[in-house]
Amino acid sequence: LFFSRLIFGTLYPAYYSYKAVKSKDIKEYVKWMMYWIIFALFTTAETFTDIFLCWFPFYYELKIAFVAWLLSPYTKGSSLLYRKFVHPTLSSKEKEIDDCLVQAKDRSYDALVHFGKRGLNVAATAAVMAASKGQGALSERLRSFSMQDLSTIRGDSSNTVPPSVTVRTSSKQSQPKTSRSASEGTGSSGK
Repeated sequence: LFFSRLIFGTLYPAYYSYKAVKSKDIKEYVKWMMYWIIFALFTTAETFTDIFLCWFPFYYELKIAFVAWLLSPYTKGSSLLYRKFVHPTLSSKEKEIDDCLVQAKDRSYDALVHFGKRGLNVAATAAVMAASKGQGALSERLRSFSMQDLSTIRGDSSNTVPPSVTVRTSSKQSQPKTSRSASEGTGSSGK
């Protein structure tokens, strides 16, 4: 059933729509445009009817028969439905539909901008948090070096850090590192 609907409901009309475009026959254009409008409405309605009417006997076969009726050059189903129902309804409601589409377009643009800003804010917050965590790890790593180690890296091992200079330490350590390294420095020079 799916393949027959695919072939007869979509591919066959698509090919003949192509032929109408190629031949530039206005009458064929109009015929196939009416078909595609009706088919779009049918597909939309089918989304809901499939949920509620799939239990109905011969439901799928009736859908195939309906598509064949729409396509038939003898019944001209799509032209009949379009001229009797769709065109008059769309003509009378065209202004309201256009207004709704403009409002929906504006709302969707506003929503897109709003969610875009929120997404950028979330990304920026995540980047700042990652950077602060990375900075914290770097500062902890730097704090793990004693002042004596830093002075030997500079190549100035004879100078020791005065005891009045203090370096911030984490909450885990209560004694400033500079005081400890200064006392270590004097203890090592006494050896």
